[in-house]
Amino acid sequence: MKILFVGDIVSRPGRRVLEKHLKSLQKKHDIDFTIVNAENAAHGKGLTPKIFNQIIGFGADVITLGNHAYAKEEIFEIINDEKIVRPINLTTSKMGKGYRLFKVLDKTILVGNVCGEAFMHNVDPDPFIASLEFVNAKADIKIMDLHGEATAEKVAYMHYFKNDFTAILGTHTHVQTADEDIFNGCAYISDVGMSGPYESVIGRDIDEVISRFVGNEQTYYTVSKNEAVLCAVVIEIDEKTNRASKIERIQIRP
Repeated sequence: MKILFVGDIVSRPGRRVLEKHLKSLQKKHDIDFTIVNAENAAHGKGLTPKIFNQIIGFGADVITLGNHAYAKEEIFEIINDEKIVRPINLTTSKMGKGYRLFKVLDKTILVGNVCGEAFMHNVDPDPFIASLEFVNAKADIKIMDLHGEATAEKVAYMHYFKNDFTAILGTHTHVQTADEDIFNGCAYISDVGMSGPYESVIGRDIDEVISRFVGNEQTYYTVSKNEAVLCAVVIEIDEKTNRASKIERIQIRP
C-alpha cells in the first residue's frame, strides 16, 4: 500500500499547486490513500466548507488540521464530517474528532492528529498523554499528523511511539526537513513542509513580516501572492506486517 501525505496547504497559492500536481502524483506513485493538511488553506488560517469541498474534489481522502483548526467560524458547519481530523488535544473546542478510521484495500487505516506542546497554545494534555487514545484504538495502520513547533519534541515523540504507529509525520513549521527515515517500521519526518508561496516567509508576504521584525509594526497575516511549492511524502507499507518499508520526500518548486 502507498499513502501520500501533502503538507500544510497555504491559501490560494497552495490550493492551486495542489490542484496542479495531486492527480499526477497519485498516478506516478500508484497512491492508494491521500491525506492533506489544510489548516491554513483559507486565507492563510483555518478552513471553510467551500475550500474543504474543493480539496476533497482535487482527490484528497481526508483532511487534517492544526492549531488554526477553529480560526474560521464556518469550520463548525463541517467539523464533524468523517473526512476531517482536528488535533485531539486542542482545548478551544471539543467538536470534531482527533482521529478517523478508513477502510482501504481490506485494511483499516487510522488517521490521527495531535498538537505538540512546546511553544504552542491551547494544548492539553501534552501529546504523549493525548496519543494514548490512538495507541488503544483498533486499526491495522496508524498514520499520525504531529503538528508542532519543536523538532526535539517531535523526535522524542517518534521514539516513544515508533512501535505503536506506522508513520509519524510532522507539520506546522512550513519548512521541509531532510530527516525522513524508517525507525522500527515507523516512517518519520520532522516536518513535511508546506504547499504554499515559495518566495515568502513561511507563506506570508515578505515585506510585511520584515516590517514586523525590524520596525515592530502591526501586521495582518497577509499571504504572499508568489507561486507555490508543493511538499509531500509518500509512504510505502508492507501488506503483511502493516509496517512502513519506505518513505520518499517530495518537493516541487515553481
